[in-house]
Amino acid sequence: MDFTIEKVLAKDAYEYTVCHVSCWQAAYKGIIPIDYLDNMINEIEQRTEKLKKNLIEMTDYSYYYAAINDKMIGRLIFGKSNDEDKPNAGDVAAIYLVEECWNKGYGKKMMDFAIAELKSKGYDEIIVWTLEENSRARLFYEKYGFTLDGATKEMKIGKPLTIVRYTIDV
Repeated sequence: MDFTIEKVLAKDAYEYTVCHVSCWQAAYKGIIPIDYLDNMINEIEQRTEKLKKNLIEMTDYSYYYAAINDKMIGRLIFGKSNDEDKPNAGDVAAIYLVEECWNKGYGKKMMDFAIAELKSKGYDEIIVWTLEENSRARLFYEKYGFTLDGATKEMKIGKPLTIVRYTIDV
């Protein structure tokens, strides 16, 4: 199997968005209300256009996808942290795989890639935010070596949700 991590280009936006929806529907089942997750399919075109705009305008973040034999299996977004208390930290803003690729080592390869890229930009601390209820992601981050730092935020996606911040020194 040929595993690669590639920079997202405008021509990849639709496939990347479809991958995004698939990843979210699997990762957040039972956490985010099902009607929100189901409705994501109806927003593919709008989400694709937003992504194209972000690829041009969001210069602090880099968008990548993971593929096996040229089939997109995951998404990765990272860049400079926007957290006021972490102005010199890198941020892994998104790391997802389609469900059939879970527990096969691809997530670790993606995190290794993101951290290496962020480290090469001079960051010596990396943060990642995740839903408090997302025990699967939290276990992944903890196994990788991230630790909770006590910061939390509230957000609403169909219901109130708490997100927690993990950090790792690199």
